[in-house]
Amino acid sequence: MRADTDLHFDTTAAIDPRQHTAPYAEAVRSLAAEDWQRLHVPAHQGSRDHAPGLAEVVGEAGMGIDFPVLFSGVDQENWRMINHDRVTPILAAQRLAAEAWGASRTWFLTNGASGGNHIATTIVRGLGREFVVQRSVHSSVIDGVTHAELRPHFVHGRVDPGLGSSHGVTPAQVESALTEHPGSAAVYLVSPSYFGAVADIAAIAEVAHRHGVPLIVDEAWASHFGMHSILPVNAVRLGADLVISSTHKGAGSLAQSAMVHLGHGPLAQHIETLVDRVVKSYQSTSSSAILLSSLDEARRHLVTHPEAIESALGTAEEIRNRIRDDSRFRDATPDILGGDDAIDNDPFKVVIDTRGAGITGEDAQYRLIRDHRIYCELATPSALLLLIGATSPVDVDRFWTALQALPTSASEPERPIVLPGSCEKRLEISDAYFAEAQTVPFAEAVGRISADALAAYPPGVPNVLPGEVLSAEVVEFLRATAVAPSGYVRGAQDSRMDTFNVVAEIR
Repeated sequence: MRADTDLHFDTTAAIDPRQHTAPYAEAVRSLAAEDWQRLHVPAHQGSRDHAPGLAEVVGEAGMGIDFPVLFSGVDQENWRMINHDRVTPILAAQRLAAEAWGASRTWFLTNGASGGNHIATTIVRGLGREFVVQRSVHSSVIDGVTHAELRPHFVHGRVDPGLGSSHGVTPAQVESALTEHPGSAAVYLVSPSYFGAVADIAAIAEVAHRHGVPLIVDEAWASHFGMHSILPVNAVRLGADLVISSTHKGAGSLAQSAMVHLGHGPLAQHIETLVDRVVKSYQSTSSSAILLSSLDEARRHLVTHPEAIESALGTAEEIRNRIRDDSRFRDATPDILGGDDAIDNDPFKVVIDTRGAGITGEDAQYRLIRDHRIYCELATPSALLLLIGATSPVDVDRFWTALQALPTSASEPERPIVLPGSCEKRLEISDAYFAEAQTVPFAEAVGRISADALAAYPPGVPNVLPGEVLSAEVVEFLRATAVAPSGYVRGAQDSRMDTFNVVAEIR
């Protein structure tokens, strides 16, 4: 991790006492402490006797706080007037989150960062149809492009075919794209990458704003950024106008909980009302009190326990140090920082290069699971990717003992990751997606227009989009990925990719 002080947020100031509170979570727990006769949804009505299997899954306490979001005890009684504004516990919790992450406003989501990307793409539609977007965005962005009938102008990020990883884009690339497509209404990119490469958000924001358009950042993998001086600064503090944060990934809330942060400045202010309207249109009217409470508590813990972050980071660095001193495995951090797109890296992502170790990353992953009950975040043929929670120290000795116990094959295993070239665009994404489709055998799919977005994992870059012509190279690559030990093709018609969905031919 680079030590440039201007890339990190100063957290030496005293913690605001209000950050030690969790207004929504506390209100829900206070409600659950009462002896209620529940005659309302959800149907289990908080009783273990009514749903014993469910109690085994979430616990009796979890059932007890599973109140409907509009329950009067939380949202209508426990509110205060602040500056003539009626502030309920959920609004108070969101305001504390905005202050913690440096946003002008924050919304809690219970349908994940994928839902946040659907919201953000809908906001782009409110500004225009064309926009500049990183090609290696999450598949939910492509879904949003489809639903909102947007016309993306893609910027291709760096791809490391050796590790099987995709990374970010540069300010120069964004400048070029906006100059070439002056009708673009926004810039949409990902930072950090899945493997932890951090883009120059401040410089890219400056480029976008100079062209008069907002910068939207899918910061799903960096909900812990900006929470300690030893971590990179988060995107909203660096000038991004709208940020999608998958809070459960790094900050430790429950799975499927996320946040959307609004930045500062005139472009962010211009879209605030639109963001609020779109969030309301996507958010369930039966949002989970459990998930909302977890966001509130995750924020409180992350902000008020810097020592937990330091402890977790210490274990991440200990693993890196052992790898650097090891003769078999290699720390891939220099590869992550090796491109013009990366100005920093996420210290909680540990990438272990298995090339030269006599074992593929995929086989290492499989054996760690089978023999040691250790589950890593991701494996490629060439690497293992570890994700360490920002407040979750690791048992380093247990992991290291298991890693060293992995067998070595007599010969270096093959590690073929050769990404195919881009496919030719024939139709707009939405036109192809909503057109009549038919399922054909893979051999007949070559030369046809894809009806689906298909992305091979790893590295997760969309290989073909609706409206693009399936090439023989792409079909072969996707099929090879689908049958690989840890391969997966998002959007596939069938798990082995024996068939493809294509746009029906016009007769």
